[in-house]
Amino acid sequence: MPGLSAPERRSTRAADRVRDWLAAHRWAAGPTLVSTLASGIAAATTLVIARGAGAAAFGQFTVVLSIALIVTVGMLTSLHYVMLQELPRAAPEQRPALLTTALLATLAVSAALAGLALLAAPLLTAALNVDTGTLAAGLALAASMTVNQLAESFLRGLKRFAFVAWLKLAVALSYLGAACYCLLVLGVREAEPYLAALVVTNAAFAVVAVAAARPRLGAWSARLAGRLYRHGGWVTAIAALSGVLFGVDVIFLNHWATAADVGVYSVYNGFPKRLMGVVFTDGVGLALLPLMATTDKPLLMRRIARLAPAVAAVTAVFSFAASLVFFLVMRGAYPYAPELMALSALGIGLHTAFNLYSVALSMDGVRGAKVLAGCLLVSAPPALAVLAVCVRGQGLTGGLAGFALVNLVLLAVVGTAAARRYRS
Repeated sequence: MPGLSAPERRSTRAADRVRDWLAAHRWAAGPTLVSTLASGIAAATTLVIARGAGAAAFGQFTVVLSIALIVTVGMLTSLHYVMLQELPRAAPEQRPALLTTALLATLAVSAALAGLALLAAPLLTAALNVDTGTLAAGLALAASMTVNQLAESFLRGLKRFAFVAWLKLAVALSYLGAACYCLLVLGVREAEPYLAALVVTNAAFAVVAVAAARPRLGAWSARLAGRLYRHGGWVTAIAALSGVLFGVDVIFLNHWATAADVGVYSVYNGFPKRLMGVVFTDGVGLALLPLMATTDKPLLMRRIARLAPAVAAVTAVFSFAASLVFFLVMRGAYPYAPELMALSALGIGLHTAFNLYSVALSMDGVRGAKVLAGCLLVSAPPALAVLAVCVRGQGLTGGLAGFALVNLVLLAVVGTAAARRYRS
């Protein structure tokens, strides 16, 4: 490529590799669209529940979901991530042992954690400001989400993309149908039936997916289990720190505010954040990951440093604009306040920019994982202290401001660490 500098030649070659990858994987476009549709329906179901059940009931739903998301990190221990790497590389005769070992190990760890949590219920319920029933619901939902994610990784690791996409769509439609039936026919205004339906649909997905993957019960290996857990160690540490940092806002609100405030906060912050997560994940999965994996890492980090402000700004504007549609649908117990939505949009924009750094670092193996884990560990104490002060002092408004400040701290730390670690 005469006339081009070395960085420009690398960039051109990386772009060519992305185009070649997309051309070779056009068959994945259909499953990707179906999977995205399923995620959109699942998000819409959350809005249906929030609109029909009311802010207080939806606040209870959100608290249980937040507990489940944190506990899932410990139950799953990143084995779904390991399966996505190990299954494609394994020979066909090795796959039953991988499937069986991961499944049985995850079930054992999940049961042990749930049992320990129930034994410690007096301490946990006091710390979380919930009753034992809410804690038990969170543990049940965590277990169902754990087996759901693990089973999905089985099918994706076996390259059963179309099957898993259509199965996700069927389950999403079933949950939407169950939620509409509870609201429109039965008139249910409590959170428990919707949580139970979510647990059941997650478990149904897992049963069908595991059956399709065909593990063999006699293929369990304790030695293989140890290797799988060592493989996922750094990812688990990152997931645990992220789960606390991005899940404790709801716990703080539940402790210092009302259930209705938790429900309103989830509509302002939780739903747009999940929606942007779906868009970001699909975009990364389709185009950015191959580019990040093949680009010179110091060059990649310099580009992300330049792009991060624009990514944050565009995401914030999109989130603020989309919120108008959300609140036109919601109304009722969810009053729209532009200043609150602006705070939420700012936090979501910063969160997306931080996620861009996270994905880029994850594409650099153990070195990148160590940098990211270190940044999360350093940022967690001041970020959580700021969030607690904001929520305790200002309730809902403080939660939105605190979420933005947490992500600002994280973005500053990870940007500085990446710039120093990846100097040319």
